[in-house]
Amino acid sequence: MKKSLSLLFILALGLLLLLQPERASDAAREGLALCAGTVIPSLFPFMAVVSMLLQLGLADSLQGFCAPFMGPLFRMRGVCALPLLTGLLGGYPAGAKTAADLYRQGRLTRREAELLLGFCDNCGPAFLLGFAGAGILGSARAGVWLYLVHVGSALLTGMVLCRLQRDRGAPLLAGRSIASPVSFPQALTSAVAGSAGTMVNICAFVVLFRVLAGLLPEGTPPLLAGVLEMVTGVAGLQPGREGFVSAAALTAWGGLSVHCQGLSSILPAGLTAKWHWAGKGVQAGIAAALAAGVSTLL
Repeated sequence: MKKSLSLLFILALGLLLLLQPERASDAAREGLALCAGTVIPSLFPFMAVVSMLLQLGLADSLQGFCAPFMGPLFRMRGVCALPLLTGLLGGYPAGAKTAADLYRQGRLTRREAELLLGFCDNCGPAFLLGFAGAGILGSARAGVWLYLVHVGSALLTGMVLCRLQRDRGAPLLAGRSIASPVSFPQALTSAVAGSAGTMVNICAFVVLFRVLAGLLPEGTPPLLAGVLEMVTGVAGLQPGREGFVSAAALTAWGGLSVHCQGLSSILPAGLTAKWHWAGKGVQAGIAAALAAGVSTLL
């Protein structure tokens, strides 16, 4: 049944591409422009630096420093703070990639990594403050509140998920070796090469889902378009209370394009995405509720 549905979807998509080649081409160009103008400049340097710091042993130094707040809030070790901070500062899909990298290095248990995926992969401040706030909602103040709502919804989602799943797995990762820090030249070359490969995957999904969103019927509601591709959905919103609440929900959910970007890092590491899907759904609901509550302050 699933195979038949997948085949029908692919055939339908192929037919749409044949029937609307100009719309598909325009959307693909928009996706490439988005990658060149926004995605690569904002994500590539950040991901390369984070990857380099991980290989130089940053995770070990965070263990004691972050434990005082990671323990009470999430009942997790201090090292688990890095994917959360990376996601909140760098944006999609930096948090998911960092969690997967830490798991590969043996510094996270499988259960820690999969649980983190439910709330560590988030929208970055540049998009929320600049594009969504000042650009779409027409107010830098709205962008600041949007980012605060996003951070709050991520933290609250983590607190909920971490109390649903209390078991974090074997504390010392029995049977898995912990990667040792490497030299600076090795960390630099490996980080740049690895991040370049990740950027190719991310940009491929951005272009693909931009095309899919471009093939949607005229007049598709922004919320529906945003479920598929977040940027397209947010771009269709209008200033005001409804637009603010919708933007909060869409950026917390991320869109299927963002999910696929995260999955491209999660699945090769051998991790499942069950908490990822659950967390993004919970976070979207919490973000909408928080946004509705603070919308009177705009």
